Amino acid sequence: VVVVVDAGHGGEDSGAIGATGHYEKHVTLAIAKKLVDILRKQEGFKAYLTRDGDYFIPLQERRKIARNRYKADIFISIHADAALSPLAKGASVFALSRKGANVATSRFAQAIADRENKSDLIGGVDNSSFGKDSQLTNILADMVVEGAMTHGINMGAEILQELEDITKLHSKRVEQAGFAVLKEAGMISVLVETGFITNADEEKRLTDSNYQQQMAQTIFDGVHRFVNKYPISQTYFAWNKEQRNRKVKKQALAEVGA
Repeated sequence: VVVVVDAGHGGEDSGAIGATGHYEKHVTLAIAKKLVDILRKQEGFKAYLTRDGDYFIPLQERRKIARNRYKADIFISIHADAALSPLAKGASVFALSRKGANVATSRFAQAIADRENKSDLIGGVDNSSFGKDSQLTNILADMVVEGAMTHGINMGAEILQELEDITKLHSKRVEQAGFAVLKEAGMISVLVETGFITNADEEKRLTDSNYQQQMAQTIFDGVHRFVNKYPISQTYFAWNKEQRNRKVKKQALAEVGA
């Protein structure tokens, strides 16, 4: 299973700025690197980063790197949330909305998508054409046919379940909205908001290397559960499931014969 991990923001796009001045772009890269390291040590996975340093990549290019360069099966974009209120806290997981660019499962999801989609403006990229109805309709149609969005929701649910063991959840369901970085047909894609960097307590944790490692491990655990529950065809996990099924059938036949 090829997993591409996207560290949100970078370069001139710092992302959210924490309660005491830490940049989201540094937090996301640290967690993304740790997640890729974990994935590379596990049987059945290959893992890559969209960026491995502090530089800007447009949103469309991030998903193209994943799909075209690395032939990704799974795409995970890592972020740290922000809010006007310093009391806001908790992790969230997002998938792409089936219903188009301006339809989300909640005002919260729409607000996050709007904020994340503005990253290109900071980097000087004209993304006005990305939201055209004809292009978006084609992309969404392809994704619905391939089941990528449904699997994104399923994988997001597994990640959320794991996250609940280490942190508060801002939303206990997988939210959906028109995230530009997730609009790529054929990949199972989610965006993970690891916490609110604008909350002083969460900023302290998100900038701690040990907690970053724990966060990366938790996201991996969710992905690992997903690929075992819903094996992607022609991968190690699909082969492994087939071997288990054969073993069960063989045992059942042996019992009948006995």
